[in-house]
Amino acid sequence: MYETPLTALVLSGGGARAAYQVGVLRAIARLRRASGAIQRRNPFGIVCGTSAGAINAAALACNADHFDAAVEGISQVWEHFHAEQVYRADSLGVIRSGAQWLTMLSIGWLIARWRKARPRSLLDNAPLHELLHQVVPLQRLPRLLQGRHVQALAVTASNYSSGEHVTFYQAAAPVAPWLRSQRVAMPAMLTPDHLLASSAIPFVFPAVELPMGEHADAPLEWFGDGSMRQTAPISPAIHLGAQRVVVIGAGRMQEPPGRHVESGGYPHLAQIAGHTLSSIFLDALTVDVERLQRINHTLSLLSDEARLATPLRPIEALVIAPSQRLDDIAAAHQGNLPAPVRALLRGVGVSGRGRSAQGAALASYLLFESSYTRELIALGESDLLARRDEVLAFFGWPVARTDRQS
Repeated sequence: MYETPLTALVLSGGGARAAYQVGVLRAIARLRRASGAIQRRNPFGIVCGTSAGAINAAALACNADHFDAAVEGISQVWEHFHAEQVYRADSLGVIRSGAQWLTMLSIGWLIARWRKARPRSLLDNAPLHELLHQVVPLQRLPRLLQGRHVQALAVTASNYSSGEHVTFYQAAAPVAPWLRSQRVAMPAMLTPDHLLASSAIPFVFPAVELPMGEHADAPLEWFGDGSMRQTAPISPAIHLGAQRVVVIGAGRMQEPPGRHVESGGYPHLAQIAGHTLSSIFLDALTVDVERLQRINHTLSLLSDEARLATPLRPIEALVIAPSQRLDDIAAAHQGNLPAPVRALLRGVGVSGRGRSAQGAALASYLLFESSYTRELIALGESDLLARRDEVLAFFGWPVARTDRQS
């Protein structure tokens, strides 16, 4: 069973940057064990995720009856990651996808008549489909929902066919779908395809067809990464009944202050692409957290009678985000990408490492290599433990005996 008050976990997108989430979760599990709260229920009754965060969210929800084991299982994957587990990184695979894709961008007007020359993305993420079947046992979810080990799992994707942002959710009890401007939510029997669609980084990974409805004869439509057009990342958790939320971001919100200027002349394609992906993955969450804080503050100013008259309710939030620039960390590791991928990305401006690196922002989303992911995991653990007292107070967990003595 899950703890009360009902707490939601909200995991943002960010490709390989989602390794940071794993470190935060490991630290939460560590504090939970040290406080003795391990005898309590699953700390997250609602789990919501977008993009790579959707994969982490689904892996947690599908093992919600053993929270510590679920976190350890996810950690093992991220600590030993190689790019080949997510996308084809061999020379032939890169040529079939990325090289053809870049060729179409440059001289596509010459070869448009060649029907076979229609690559769909920069990289082929077929290996990720196999990995999902291994690490995300979605077949367990209905039983865990029925046993109230978790109340709901929600993943989001962007509908290329209609332009809508869609939240697919599977819940223990019926939850009425909600509709907002350009945002739709619908119940669904979640599958690995939903996770592939949610994590299909635009241009980088191919779109995925999903049924737009619960019935077998529902029309299929094309979906991509859920971070696109995601104006309210925390909203699904609230609609599903969360009373408080833990939000784990993947950058910017708590990075060191000050301007960071990439030297050089006219911005290369990788620099523009990295800036675009950062806008897609990072900005909406920051805005939504600020909106939640403003609503909470406004409600605190109202009288009891006025609060009862509004459908709004205060939502306590714990927000964890990197204390360091993940782009800078990626710059030190981008040389660890497989040689064919490095050669491909060099064509758009990703090169070098460390202080001489270019295109590190783009590389930070594709660096599914253990040297990079382990450093992000360590950072996530450190950032969470630095706020230990705040975290314990949020969950209502007692301070460990050793901490009291010290």
